[in-house]
Amino acid sequence: MEEVRFCVRCYDKIELARMYFPHLSNPVSVAKLRRWMRNCLPLMQELTAGDFHPRQKMFSAREVRLIIRYLGEPDGYSPV
Repeated sequence: MEEVRFCVRCYDKIELARMYFPHLSNPVSVAKLRRWMRNCLPLMQELTAGDFHPRQKMFSAREVRLIIRYLGEPDGYSPV
């Protein structure tokens, strides 16, 4: 069987948060992902060195790549 890998692309914050926390509601999953990100200082330093704005609704592919580097791939994503 072929292994399905996580696709790095632009993601809506809710979409990515639900991949990390599929059993939580949308607001709770986004808050938890935000908390994980804030608690990872190297991730936040790299994000803020770019054009990251916490209030934006989307993560760019660059931001997703950094999140994956520091937090790992989400376990709860479902490949299409």
